[in-house]
Amino acid sequence: MSDVIATFKVMPVGVEVDLDRLENKIKEALDPQRIEREPIAFGIVALKVILLIDDSEGQLESVENELRKIEDVSDVEVTSVTRSI
Repeated sequence: MSDVIATFKVMPVGVEVDLDRLENKIKEALDPQRIEREPIAFGIVALKVILLIDDSEGQLESVENELRKIEDVSDVEVTSVTRSI
């Protein structure tokens, strides 16, 4: 199997969430290539988590479930999947 680069949009439960702490929790649970911040509205900032993962069946769901288990995460959405070269 090949690898894919997947981007997940992680929404915090509210504006009061410490994003630095949430980023650290994500880094402990997974090994992201990069995490970016994306302002949404009304002070809410989403985290874009970019990961290099195996293209085998079920891997996207597995990562999505791991992100959902993290405290202070409200919602997780896969926003992009591309093959790595």
